[in-house]
Amino acid sequence: MADKTKLWYLENFNLFKGLKMDSMKTLDKIAVHKELPKNQPIYFANEPSNSIFFLKKGRVKLTRMSPDGKELIIALVNPGEVFGEMVMVDEGERSDFATAIEPAKICAITKDDFKKFVESNPVLNLRITKLIGFKLKKYSERIEELVFRDAEQRVVSFILNMAKEYGKKVGDEYFVKPFLTHQNIAELTACSRQTVNSVLTDLREKKIINFDRKKLIIHDEKKLAGYLD
Repeated sequence: MADKTKLWYLENFNLFKGLKMDSMKTLDKIAVHKELPKNQPIYFANEPSNSIFFLKKGRVKLTRMSPDGKELIIALVNPGEVFGEMVMVDEGERSDFATAIEPAKICAITKDDFKKFVESNPVLNLRITKLIGFKLKKYSERIEELVFRDAEQRVVSFILNMAKEYGKKVGDEYFVKPFLTHQNIAELTACSRQTVNSVLTDLREKKIINFDRKKLIIHDEKKLAGYLD
């Protein structure tokens, strides 16, 4: 039963969709499964890149330090997503920190084992290349956003991106479940919790969005996007 559970988790990563069962069993053998408590560091910047990680449960934040010593959250990793993937192209040290922001389950696969696995499953080559290109673009856009947008725009941009990546569109509206706490959004947008609360409350009063602890609804995407002009 335990083996089936581990395989079920791995099969639910888009990266591995369509692989044969023999390949999935091989993947299961080379993967180390770990459970992490909230706030547990997974890896640090400036340490050697040795493994690639797959998040099965919970959330992980990826951060970098700005030149003035501030923590910048460059990505929030959700279940079914990969992180630490730059290990596939970078032989040097990591440039970011990874930390579980809630109790998490992850798979870790060493760089050498995963490279051998990719070589025996060529379809993964293109998927990994696309993934790395997408992540690099996303991280670059994220850093620009933190540097050049004001606090209100950072919050608006964050909820728009969250809706498009993780939400469900029904008619003209987006539904996102679960929604994050104001403190989580504050950390992700480099704002204070009070600023996040003020921006979200104002948008709700204008009937552009609605939210509670469990969900976010975007009623008017165009009006919301207008805050970024």
